[in-house]
Amino acid sequence: MALQPAMPRSWRAESKPHKFCPGCGHGLVLKALGEVIDELGIQDRAVFGCDIGCSLLSWDFFNVDTVQTHHGRTTPVIVGLKRANPNLIGIAYMGDGGGYAIGSQHLVNSAFRNEKITVILVNNTQYGMTGGQMAPTTLPGQQTETTPYGRDPEKTGYPTQGPEMVAAIAPEGAYVARGTVANYRQLKGFIKKALENQMAGRGFSFVEVLSTCPTNWRTNAKETWRMVEEEMTKYFKVGELRVPGTPREGGKDNG
Repeated sequence: MALQPAMPRSWRAESKPHKFCPGCGHGLVLKALGEVIDELGIQDRAVFGCDIGCSLLSWDFFNVDTVQTHHGRTTPVIVGLKRANPNLIGIAYMGDGGGYAIGSQHLVNSAFRNEKITVILVNNTQYGMTGGQMAPTTLPGQQTETTPYGRDPEKTGYPTQGPEMVAAIAPEGAYVARGTVANYRQLKGFIKKALENQMAGRGFSFVEVLSTCPTNWRTNAKETWRMVEEEMTKYFKVGELRVPGTPREGGKDNG
C-alpha cells in the first residue's frame, strides 16, 4: 500500500531557532497557536496578523497567510479582513503595549461590536523591543527603564486588566480568558476554545497570556519563573472570564 503524503503543518516544517530572546515566552504562545491551528484543520483559512514590537518577529513563523500591521492596528486590520471574507479565521497577535496602549480603542470597540475574530495578547509587563519601558501592564513597584524606582500608581495609575475589561463589555457570544506560559496545556486549551468560538460564529474571542522577558526584567531562570508564576498572578488572575452564553455581570447583554 502506498504511503499517503504527510499533511502540511501550519508552523514551519524546517527546524530552526525562533528570533526571540532566550527565555522569551512568545515562542511558547506561538507553538500552542500553531498546534491548535493544525488540530482544528484551519491552516488554509487562517489569516495571522502581527503587531509592531516583539510580536512582529512572528511574521514568518507560520505557513499561513500573514500580515504585519502598524503598531496598535492589528485588531482593525483583522476585523476588516474578516468582514470582507467571513469564511476566514482571523487571528490578531500583539503585545500589551499594542493592545492596551495605542490600540486600546480598537480592542474595546471590536469587543463591544462582537467582531468575529480572535485576539491573542502577550503580557510581559513592559515594552520589550524598545528596551523595557513602563507599559500599561507594569506592576505596582516594578522597576523598568522609565520607572527606575518602581511604578507609582498614584502617578501613573494601576496596571490594565484587559480580560476583565473585555469581559465586562463584550456581548453574550464572547469568549475571554487569561492564560500563562507557565501552564502550557491550559494555555493551549484557552487558545483552542477562542478559535472554536470564532469558527462557530458566536463572537469576539480574547486570550491574554502572561509571559516572560528575562532580558528586560534582568532576571535569571529562577527569578523569571517566580515573576510569571507568583508576582504576575497576584494581580492578573488566570482562568476563563467569559464563556459563550453567559451574561455580563452588572448589566443586560447587548448581544
